[in-house]
Amino acid sequence: MTLHDLAGQPAPPSLLTNIPRLVAHYYETRPDPQNVAQRVAFGTSGHRGTSLNGSFNEAHILAVSQAVAEHRAAAGITGPLYLGLDTHALSEPAWMTALQVLVANGVRVRAQPGFFTPTPLISHAILNHNRAGQAGTADGIVITPSHNPPQDGGFKYNPPSGGPADTDVTKGVQARANALLEDGLRDVRRVSLDDALTALEPFDFVAPYVAQLGEVVDLAAIRESGVRLGVDPLGGASLPVWEAIRDAHGLNLTLVNETVDPRFAFMPVDRDGKIRMDCSSPYAMAGLLRLKDDFDVAVGNDPDADRHGIVTPDGLMNPNHYLAVMIDYLFQNRPGWSADAGVGKTLVSSALIDRVAAGVGRRLVEVPVGFKYFVDGLLTGSLGFGGEESAGASFLRLNGGAWSTDKDGIIPGLLAAEITAKTGQTPSQRFAALTEQYGETAYDRQDAPANAAQKKVLSNLSPEQVTASTLAGDPITAKLTRAPGNGEPIGGLKVTTDRAWFAARPSGTEDVYKIYAESFGGEEHLRQVMAEAREVVAAAFRAGGAE
Repeated sequence: MTLHDLAGQPAPPSLLTNIPRLVAHYYETRPDPQNVAQRVAFGTSGHRGTSLNGSFNEAHILAVSQAVAEHRAAAGITGPLYLGLDTHALSEPAWMTALQVLVANGVRVRAQPGFFTPTPLISHAILNHNRAGQAGTADGIVITPSHNPPQDGGFKYNPPSGGPADTDVTKGVQARANALLEDGLRDVRRVSLDDALTALEPFDFVAPYVAQLGEVVDLAAIRESGVRLGVDPLGGASLPVWEAIRDAHGLNLTLVNETVDPRFAFMPVDRDGKIRMDCSSPYAMAGLLRLKDDFDVAVGNDPDADRHGIVTPDGLMNPNHYLAVMIDYLFQNRPGWSADAGVGKTLVSSALIDRVAAGVGRRLVEVPVGFKYFVDGLLTGSLGFGGEESAGASFLRLNGGAWSTDKDGIIPGLLAAEITAKTGQTPSQRFAALTEQYGETAYDRQDAPANAAQKKVLSNLSPEQVTASTLAGDPITAKLTRAPGNGEPIGGLKVTTDRAWFAARPSGTEDVYKIYAESFGGEEHLRQVMAEAREVVAAAFRAGGAE
């Protein structure tokens, strides 16, 4: 992808979202359920869209909230529903809509009025409630489009397991929501906003989360070492959480940016010329990178704090690199974890993780893209760690119990400070040592054009349809269309050799396919892998009659 001229630069006024117009469209635009782009569609992170094109409007939230209320009734979920939101402009209107519908359906809703609530705090609250054995199991909703641009909105449902809902749940909710849309929302129940707010059960998400952080990271070591920790919430919901962490635990923690602005006007422009709160992007993180020498380690979060970006004096770490560092450290410094606890990774994450997992003597569980595949393992303790290449991760408490079964961008930041405090090395220095031990890796991800027919071919490939026997000069060792960790379809293809791999998956929202590649043979070998990967996919398109 070509680098935009504004990448890493302050956003000009022409890029800023008109918030009143955006919110007006939320209430006034009526989506057409016959238009596939305007229907409810749950991807790996819930339903997302924008009110400006009819893909995220009040009608969607009315329908999805009713569908969730009906699902939890059918599933016998009778405890409270924990409701959170991030700082995107559409989040609060959608939060109010959801509250009205849930209350009308007799759901006990717990929320923190006047406060934004990050994703990991919702998961943490669900697990705490259900672990305590209180009457009725709890679940939750987070209104967030994660790191997406300011004009976007999103809706995520977390069942009693605390993590992202699995496909069997989201398919049912999606189908019911679209049926409600098609029927003009006639079966949607709704009370007035005043009545909904009156029925709301106020709940403090921040205090219990912050109070229990010492059960998942070594806060005493961080405090006593005086590690200088910088934090940029990127205008997101983690701001009050980090403030509470600093004040409650006495850490040498500096918040470098306390601005909350739904336009995200303070954000540097991302590589493609859009405003995007992606804490794994050096362009979006340009503000924190300018301060890298002021801290021993620094962390950025996206608006709902389910992603992390780690900055050291060496710069912004590649998410894959920090995943490997966390795994190497955690499994050697958590004696309370079960000896059988494995390492969870998505199949597009670095193969360096495979080598690190073997090095610390742990079972590797490789799954398709989607954090939902780690939920059960984190809940039961059969996985000590689950991580995605897109900078999402969670791990167990010190005693081996579940902390959050959704991505938690806060605890990886604190872990970076723990690692620095207890080893005397920054995470980037730890990564350099890992490459000396396991080999240096080159990694890339690109997009390539693909029409609907081609994306369908790629989604339904079988290994036998891939005729290539070598990749970049090496024999192919595996052709995968199902993840080896759980046998689930990967919705694409992964091809491996002893020193490289590539994976190709169709985008769910754009006319492209995503191609990931990695090599332990250097940058030139990586370019060869990427080029041949495109040829393998093109041959599959031809064989499938979708040139």
